[in-house]
Amino acid sequence: MTALHRKLFRDLWRLKGQALAIAVVIASGVMTLILSVTTVEALSRSQQRFYASHHFAELFADVKRAPLGRLERVQAIEGVNLVEPTVRAPVRLTVVGFDDPIRGLLISLPDGRQPMLNRLQLLRGSLPEAGRDDQAVVSDAFADAHGLEPGDRLEAIIDGRLTRLTLSGIALSPEHLYQAAPTDLMPDYRRYAILWMNQRGLANAYGMEGAFNRIALTLQAGADRDDVIDALDLELARYGGTGAQTRHDQQSHRFIEEELAQQRAQATILPTIFLVVSAFLLNVLMGRIIQTQREQIAVLKAFGYGDGELARHFAQLAGLIVLIGWALGVGLGAWAATGLAGLYAEYFRFPEMTFRVPAWALALSLLVVVLSALAGTWRAVWRAVGRPPAEAMRPPAPQRFRRSWLERSIPAPLLGVEGRIILRHLARHPAKAGLSVVGIALSCGLLLMGAYQLSAVDRMLDLQYRLVLRMDVELTFNEATPLRAVGELRHQPGVLAVEAWRRVPATLIHGHREYRTSLLGMDERPRLRQLLDAGQRPQSLPREGLVMTRHLAGILGARVGDTLEVAIMEGHRRRVTLPLAAVVDEPIGVGAYLQRDALNALMREGPAISGAWLLVDPDRTHDLNAALHGMPRVAAIGLLADAESGIRDYMDETLMVFALVFVTLAASIAFGVVYNNARIAFAERARELATLQVLGYHRAEVARILLGEIALIALLAIPLGWAIGIGFSVLLSQAFSSDLIRIPLVLTPRAFGIAAAGVLAASLVVALLVIRRLGRLDMIRVLKAVE
Repeated sequence: MTALHRKLFRDLWRLKGQALAIAVVIASGVMTLILSVTTVEALSRSQQRFYASHHFAELFADVKRAPLGRLERVQAIEGVNLVEPTVRAPVRLTVVGFDDPIRGLLISLPDGRQPMLNRLQLLRGSLPEAGRDDQAVVSDAFADAHGLEPGDRLEAIIDGRLTRLTLSGIALSPEHLYQAAPTDLMPDYRRYAILWMNQRGLANAYGMEGAFNRIALTLQAGADRDDVIDALDLELARYGGTGAQTRHDQQSHRFIEEELAQQRAQATILPTIFLVVSAFLLNVLMGRIIQTQREQIAVLKAFGYGDGELARHFAQLAGLIVLIGWALGVGLGAWAATGLAGLYAEYFRFPEMTFRVPAWALALSLLVVVLSALAGTWRAVWRAVGRPPAEAMRPPAPQRFRRSWLERSIPAPLLGVEGRIILRHLARHPAKAGLSVVGIALSCGLLLMGAYQLSAVDRMLDLQYRLVLRMDVELTFNEATPLRAVGELRHQPGVLAVEAWRRVPATLIHGHREYRTSLLGMDERPRLRQLLDAGQRPQSLPREGLVMTRHLAGILGARVGDTLEVAIMEGHRRRVTLPLAAVVDEPIGVGAYLQRDALNALMREGPAISGAWLLVDPDRTHDLNAALHGMPRVAAIGLLADAESGIRDYMDETLMVFALVFVTLAASIAFGVVYNNARIAFAERARELATLQVLGYHRAEVARILLGEIALIALLAIPLGWAIGIGFSVLLSQAFSSDLIRIPLVLTPRAFGIAAAGVLAASLVVALLVIRRLGRLDMIRVLKAVE
């Protein structure tokens, strides 16, 4: 072992506290990178494997009713490979011992065999036997939620008729990896089920003999997808086709892709922030360590060590700190990914999903931290080793002492001797003081961003379920129903208010951009399903024109006053032009709204409705459920309290956990930054502090000088940290914005308080450590140092 190697390990041990603090910052960035990359890798790998092995379709098209004889025409479309027709029917289920309403979706299977596309993976039991109309396979999540096994029985209401089904098996499907009801954002496995029946039995029960209402297909290699979609839409238009959809528009696939997009954004933004902070800290630490070792560097150069050898020596010191942080981050990231596996297995029903850290992620994370270390240290190292030995051995020129403008502006009795010493020291070293302030401000900004996530998620859910969705029950009818059904609903037990709605699938077109969604027709002044402006004030629907969410308007590049082309995908399938009358702000989902009467007119129909929202007396919920269960027109009953509970549970288990982890990491970074600044300041001023004690200052007075400097820097850093945190929060809000969820930029006083409290708490802990070290200061050794 060479002399430089021995010096390296001695320096590392002497700086163990500061090195560990920086290693924690690096570990935080590596952990978030490893966690996000591992999650994306696991989800993508499981998704692609299951899609390929079970032949997940590439295109889907819904129709009102099309004869099976049209399949030959569809198969003849250029570019089409496999075609699978199905019958899909909404169903209401009853499980013994469970009183809440249960929604479901029944999907047909070729009698007694697997379909060519969207094949099932049986976990228990078997497919329905050929010729059996009373057997069904049920989704595994629903079966697990109710403890169902093959052989158990369910009661189902299909198209208003009661049917008793026997479960033949329990299965998974690539089409329903994310099993949420069509109007819900989160899965509710106790109240929503997917079932599969033989084609003949379901067609007879739903009035679809010799017909289908949904078609799935795959494409040949090299086929033009858009051309196939156009030809398919043309072929199915006369049968009530609502337009072909790609996988992107398929609900389950879309949820998975949104989760992957968020994880990719997280893998880019959060590690970048952490590693920028760590590079900054390494730059400050190495620069000030080298400054304290200038005489040692001069002696080593006088003994023949070259610039390259010394540069490698200090690079190795930074490299060891980086490697410690990298190893710690990899371990924490792998541990966190293992814990995340169980959570994602609950929401995404893959047959198997293994979380393992890919080798390329290890190499990538190591490369990133090494580059950040180089960026943070090379300038300080080369400035030090490039100094001639004679200049390095010469002590720094004495500083000029003078009163700063700040010192002159404060009355001397208020400032005191200790205050003047603090201000003059900071004024003599403005660059060091500025770097210290910026370092602590960065940690304060990270704390504010973490606290923002904690409050923003709650705010988002409160907006959606307290101000936007104010109903208790959402009813969906089998088909468009006359408006007089509202009168019947008003007389049901416990109903306090009713609002009807009409929903029609449509494609919105503005310029070269288009978006497939639905038009929602409501009352002019909706009360149970409100529309809010940017100030969260309820808005009325105009007599003419569309109202849409701000996010959707941004996707289409449309502004208020612009004219949009609307392709209605139901009924007469008209194309109309409508002005954009207003935009509204909603945190969840996207939508386009207009008055229900106007939508009825566009559809060339009478006052028809698709469903209704109910405000219900909570004491009579059970009676209402029983009454609704007997209404054949009701296809689905959605309880908003259950939907809210589901999404809050999901947020608590995912975003809130991430936010808490982030706050913890940010707090540790805050401590590391403050600790490094204090330790370096103590090392640089050890002679001065010892001199003051020799001159008669008490230890408490000397401590107040050093602690006052720490406190002043922290107080100056907090406002700057708030500004940095606001920028970080804006960046995070924009990165996580999607069609499904948009976390609002809500910065509460609590978030600012958490950020400031974190910095002050870290400063207090560091102050106690500094007082302890000051008590052990060897004044004789320090004062013997060469002047």
